[in-house]
Amino acid sequence: MELTIAYNDFASAVADTARALPARPPAPVLAALKLVAEDGTLTVSGFDYEVSGEASVKADVTEPGTALVSGRLLADITRVLKSKEPIGLALEGARMVLTSGATRYTLHTLPLEEYPALPKTEEPTGTVSGAALAEAVAQVATAAGRDTTLPILCGIQLELADGKLTLAATDRYRFAVRTIDWSASDMSVEAAKALLPAKGLTDTVKMLAGADRINVTLPGQAGVLGLVDPARSTTARALDGQLPQYGKLWPTLDSINVTVIVDSGELAAAIKRVALVAEGNRPVQLTIKDGTLSLHAGTSDDAQAVDTLDAEYDSGVYDFTIAFNPTFLLDGITAIAAPKTVLWMTERTKPAVLTGADAGAKLGEPEFGGDALQYLLMPIRLS
Repeated sequence: MELTIAYNDFASAVADTARALPARPPAPVLAALKLVAEDGTLTVSGFDYEVSGEASVKADVTEPGTALVSGRLLADITRVLKSKEPIGLALEGARMVLTSGATRYTLHTLPLEEYPALPKTEEPTGTVSGAALAEAVAQVATAAGRDTTLPILCGIQLELADGKLTLAATDRYRFAVRTIDWSASDMSVEAAKALLPAKGLTDTVKMLAGADRINVTLPGQAGVLGLVDPARSTTARALDGQLPQYGKLWPTLDSINVTVIVDSGELAAAIKRVALVAEGNRPVQLTIKDGTLSLHAGTSDDAQAVDTLDAEYDSGVYDFTIAFNPTFLLDGITAIAAPKTVLWMTERTKPAVLTGADAGAKLGEPEFGGDALQYLLMPIRLS
């Protein structure tokens, strides 16, 4: 192998594919990136049996070849080089030499015969916007579980139905659901459902966020999700099982007794202030009374904090109080990422739904439901 490649192209390809590398590889070769130079192209790929990433960039290939190099080291090198000079790569026996201007690295290579073949995907099922998919995955991943002893709750579920792709995640205490537009390429597939590891999916979709359209292959018999644009591709192996049915958890519009619209930044700041006395994620109480939204945390035997915000609300009850885990509540506001947050509530012991609204939204204008992120949060019962 011998080639010359623009620094930015090489650094981007390495950074994107390094997302697929495991933090604790079960075998040394799975910590490596595979570099294949041929026909004026350098292809960089990483794979850990669960998630794969592949990027192809133009290169001046003098001698075609293949090498397997430590992915983390290569990513670190390209990150600190930040060179305006082109990158030169050349194999010298069992070592690869990387040069950039006056800088030279000699890297060990790993045995190619031990590296697994990347998984193959079936024909694309449809296409989505790269930016929309990356945003949706990041939003719903907020609600995914972190307890790996419950792998199903550590996943993001993709469900194709009615010409839309819906993403959902839960850790039992909250549920995040987001729907994006879907263009079918395989008209025979009208409905499908798959559960993917949240962390792996979050990392890999970032490399495709800039793509106008992404070809999506939903997991079939092979159980592998495929995402492809002209220069990047990634796969993720599906988890066995599916999330609990969440439709019955959602309140209906007729059952909503209290609707509140509040500035997202002000609400988040107030939660952070009062949560300082809510040690151990003790609840933060939200009370609607006398034309204000008040937040309270702490106990009479310990420190207490109270804050009051201006908010618009429509309430069928005079005095309404509901309590939430402050971290989960902040996560929802952050994931929604809208100028205003809308809280839709039925009773103090039943789940509330958070959605977003534009800065100029007034009471009665935001609609309940829709394709935007819906963040359902279980309240904490107050004694």
